[in-house]
Amino acid sequence: MRRLPFALFVCFLASCGTSPSAGGGGSTEPASATDEPAATSGDEEAAEPPGSETPDNEFQLRDSSDASEARGERPSEIEATDTEAAMRLFVVNGEDVAIPGVVIKMTAADGSTYFTEPTDSHGYAEVLVPADQRYEMEYLSLGRRNTTAAVEVGPGPRRNIRLTLRYRRWRPPAPEADEPGFRLDGVNFESGSATIEESSYPRIDRVVEYLEHKPDARIRISGHTDNVGNPRRNQQLSEARARAVRQYLIEHGIDGSRVEAVGFGDTQPQAPNDSEEGRARNRRIEAIEL
Repeated sequence: MRRLPFALFVCFLASCGTSPSAGGGGSTEPASATDEPAATSGDEEAAEPPGSETPDNEFQLRDSSDASEARGERPSEIEATDTEAAMRLFVVNGEDVAIPGVVIKMTAADGSTYFTEPTDSHGYAEVLVPADQRYEMEYLSLGRRNTTAAVEVGPGPRRNIRLTLRYRRWRPPAPEADEPGFRLDGVNFESGSATIEESSYPRIDRVVEYLEHKPDARIRISGHTDNVGNPRRNQQLSEARARAVRQYLIEHGIDGSRVEAVGFGDTQPQAPNDSEEGRARNRRIEAIEL
């Protein structure tokens, strides 16, 4: 599981088929001190830190002449064109060890989205994106959406951009689902029933997106209630609500063999049930990757 927000050290290395003046130029101050100075090459792509949510993020720009040669386990399958930039990404932890299985999503200002395949054993992934655009980048996650960086991809043909993203607080998934999952805030049901409210669909669609782009992932959906009413009824209701979310995922193209549904009734409260606020917190749906 990747539970924590992205704490990243991002190195941007770019080369392109145009002169430096065609690049996105300019320097970016690191969000906190780094050990190496940022380069000032005109071929750099501008990037911005994500704000105050993760104050220990560190960003650094460096130039490179070999971005087009970046590769993982296999030779690259993409090639920059006159209108598309080749984004070549490496994801590592705080000790520079490659992190496999990470999908990176890039969102343009107009809402268009582009996804890498899961990173390979070298932590490498790649994707073609339209040039002359600004993109927000994030890891796909079952948990809270966190934008990790904003990158400007400059104009010009045959742009190759290499990014190294250091996720310093990453930890490997647990071998067993023996800890609480991600609370899927915004997933609500009609009172006393397992009918999903329509306002919940966008949040569940993010789980669909996660599973679509991580084809080897399996998850467990768990339902939880407060302690009002009959415990047996609460158990049944929690199971029915988990099954309803699972069915939604199936109806949106996810193989049912990849999704388990369980209910815990009122046995795993997150807050005391002695206030409406506490009871509301205990009525929830969680998801955990297996």
